[in-house]
Amino acid sequence: MLKVLFLHGFFASGQCVPANALRDALDGRAVVLSPDLPLHPKEALVMIKQIISDEKPDILVGNSCGSFYAQMVASELGMPALLGNPHFRMTEFLKERIGEHQYKSPRKNGNQNFVIDEALIKEFEKLEAIQFDAWRPEMRDLIWGIFGEKDTLAHFEPLFLKYYSHSFHFPGGHTPTAEEVKEWYVPLVVRGER
Repeated sequence: MLKVLFLHGFFASGQCVPANALRDALDGRAVVLSPDLPLHPKEALVMIKQIISDEKPDILVGNSCGSFYAQMVASELGMPALLGNPHFRMTEFLKERIGEHQYKSPRKNGNQNFVIDEALIKEFEKLEAIQFDAWRPEMRDLIWGIFGEKDTLAHFEPLFLKYYSHSFHFPGGHTPTAEEVKEWYVPLVVRGER
């Protein structure tokens, strides 16, 4: 059975709409792992690599910040990945949102509050500078991107296409609805298990 590791966006959790939609749509065909990622990017990358080591997923699927992580890890480990609306410039996103926030979907530990501050932005800045360092030509066809035509947050398809060959579009926004995940993401996930 196919095993998928889904990496959620910055304000989300492992129980976000895209993760649950993937789980529902692939029920009986795939196991979908969708952990709550830590706020701090280095901790998130350590967790992702540990899950990959333990669970051996066939493909990574990300959304937004989760795609930022998926691109780095998939390149480093030589894994297939589907990057949904990848946000390759998280520092730009975070600088406009300094302060206290709440996650938009429930976290398993019950803590819904977090703070964006300069220290967190600097952590992302360091990773942004090296995010494509593990890329190599054989990854060009292994990592695919899917971009919402009404996305108002991340516009990184040109940057994606500098490194990767397969770019797809869907008629939605930055965070896909359950229906969009089922219609547009799932066929690529199943097909993408190269």
